[in-house]
Amino acid sequence: MYSGPDSGVAALGSPAPGAGAGTERQSAKNAEGKFIGRRKVKPKLLAVVGDGCTGCAGSPVCQIYCPVDDCMVLVAADDSYPYQRIWVDPLRCVGCKKCVTQGPDASLLDGCPWEAIAMVPTPVWEAEHGALLY
Repeated sequence: MYSGPDSGVAALGSPAPGAGAGTERQSAKNAEGKFIGRRKVKPKLLAVVGDGCTGCAGSPVCQIYCPVDDCMVLVAADDSYPYQRIWVDPLRCVGCKKCVTQGPDASLLDGCPWEAIAMVPTPVWEAEHGALLY
């Protein structure tokens, strides 16, 4: 089953306020231009942060490039206090690949400078962690 810090699974797993059955989910942008609310379709890929994440000394680059509000959250690294790491909310991740460094044909992108983020097929992630609630 899915778990994570302050995951809010119940809030994310339920329809938008006032939405009835069959109503399309609403998505909007905040003042910074980042998407808020639930995604509309299950992504093919999910971002997974590895042990190489340093949290960019408290200013993670991946958070800047992520187009979804509160998708990438800086949390305490239990095994390396006082450092922090990024945790990706799989219910918010849209699989856009803006947080990763390696692009097609080994081209370099603007994402994680430590190559600590990998894109994993959603079925592989779900096989390990359980089905995502939509």
